[in-house]
Amino acid sequence: MSSAFHDLHAPGRLLILPNAWDAGSARLIEDCGASAIATTSAGLAWARGYPDGNALPVPVLVTAIAEITRVVRVPVSADIEGGYAGEAAAVGETVARVIDAGAVGINLEDGQESPELLCAKIEAARRAASRAGAPLFVNARIDTYLRALVPPEQAVEETIRRAARYRAAGCDGIFVPRATKHDDVHAIVAAIAPLPLNLLAVPGLAAAADLRTWGVRRLSAGSAIAAAALGITRDLTSQFLEHGRSDALFNDPIEYGRMNALLSARAAVP
Repeated sequence: MSSAFHDLHAPGRLLILPNAWDAGSARLIEDCGASAIATTSAGLAWARGYPDGNALPVPVLVTAIAEITRVVRVPVSADIEGGYAGEAAAVGETVARVIDAGAVGINLEDGQESPELLCAKIEAARRAASRAGAPLFVNARIDTYLRALVPPEQAVEETIRRAARYRAAGCDGIFVPRATKHDDVHAIVAAIAPLPLNLLAVPGLAAAADLRTWGVRRLSAGSAIAAAALGITRDLTSQFLEHGRSDALFNDPIEYGRMNALLSARAAVP
């Protein structure tokens, strides 16, 4: 399964990766035809009653990943934010538990922390994967654009500089959320080759066919699908509370029987 996930990032391909937040959403995403699934740290945390931002307890994370991998047959990559720890050794322990829960890939982000720290975390993740005998796909998220860590005119240079360090530390891919301009993306793709570049779906981003010609090899939904689902929940609930009318609740739901059928075949507890 792990090598199959690596293969989905081959040159010339674009892996479109929807992000699930629980077992039900993951199973539905798989049924829609996804060749792999990622978790959304935000959606998963919200579904478990925690805010996004490294607040999710590791046991809760691991349980959620195990629930997802139990009901799907496609590869699952887990967004583990900054590893839920400031110490690389602790991140390595978390990665070992995530692998044991069935994930074949992880996202690790630098955020506001130093690149040196993410390098140490990537190295710890690689050691954990080696001990487990798992060819884990480590996707290093660089937040130069997402968090405006440097002035815009320095974003490409700083992204490339960090990517080189993370590649040396052992990552398998580079994720640059909020990079959208052709020239920026083209420069990053050329600099990190042969590693694949992962972009985040955002309003105004070029179409998938164009991204493929740019050399992008992975496109993630991030928290967008989970946020949209919660937005629909908010709107329907507000209307129901205000008017007490039922019709809008049944405009376009997933069929009860279909959802039950999707999960019934995978219901056995291992």
